[in-house]
Formats: sequence, structure tokens, C-alpha cells
Amino acid sequence: MSDGRFRCPWAESSQLYRDYHDQEWGRPLHGDDAMFERMCLEAFQSGLAWITILRKRPAFRTAFSGFSIERVAEFGDDDVARLLADTGIVRNRAKIEAAIANAEVARALDTGLDELIWSFAPPARPRPRELAEVPATSPESIALAKELKKRGFRFIGPTTAYALMQATGMVDDHLSDCWIR
Repeated sequence: MSDGRFRCPWAESSQLYRDYHDQEWGRPLHGDDAMFERMCLEAFQSGLAWITILRKRPAFRTAFSGFSIERVAEFGDDDVARLLADTGIVRNRAKIEAAIANAEVARALDTGLDELIWSFAPPARPRPRELAEVPATSPESIALAKELKKRGFRFIGPTTAYALMQATGMVDDHLSDCWIR
């Protein structure tokens, strides 16, 4: 799959990973619904390979009404049953119920979800030289997870919060030699 560009090594194992790496991962993301989608997908990924989530993302978007906070916050028992029967998504009751509960909490925030999450963005730091230098958590992801939990969010611990920070461009963990700038 080489096109002569150096990428973070994880991005070379499939075209789906490559496209995600090149077009989305680590790029600043804004918008409450967009941030909610990433938060949900990172939570659904917990314990699974990210490629699983990428493959199922179109079905997730359909099943969760485009990750509209307003719409998901209105989901009820019939929607939970529908989601548990949907083979196109990860059918984990705890994660499904957490996504709905998180939409309810996000809808009730006095500031937007985007503003809340970005308020924990760390200062810029040098890019890692190798994957071994990429942390699983940071002081900021620990603080973000604690604040989200305090506000009632579920299924977002420090590791998931850090993955969310990576995915939404709050931290730049592209390797120093990666072509993405």
C-alpha cells in the first residue's frame, strides 16, 4: 500500500486505517454532535480493535441517528432493544445504555460538549519519535475523565479519554516522521 509517504505504523495494516489516519485522526474536531460521535465510538471500542469500530461506523451512524445528541437523548427501551438486535453495531448493553445516558447528560450541559472537552486540551508538546513514546493516559485525560464522571457521563475512563483526545486533535501523537502536519 506504499505511496512513498511515511505514516504512523498502525495506519499501514489496512486501507481503512490508512484513510482514517490520513483524513481524520489527530485533526482538530469541533461540534457537539461530532464530539459526541467520537466519544461514543471510543467507548464502544473499549476492549475491541479500532478496525472493528471503523468497519461498523456507517451502521453506528444509522443506528444512533447520526449521533445527534438531541435525538439519542430521547431514545427509550424500544431503541435499546432495537440496538441490541442490530448486527451492524457492537451489541453491548452497557455501552448502548451509556451512549444514551451520555446524550442526556450532554444535552443538559450549561456549556456545549465540544467546549467542555476542549477545555482539557494540553499544551502542545513535541511529537513522539516512536510508538513506545505514546502514552495511554495523560494528566489531562485523567482530569477529563474525572470531570466527565462527575457530570454523569459513563464509560469514559482516562484511557478512553486519551484516545478521544488523540482522535479529535487535542494531542498530536502522529510520529515525528509522519507526513501529516
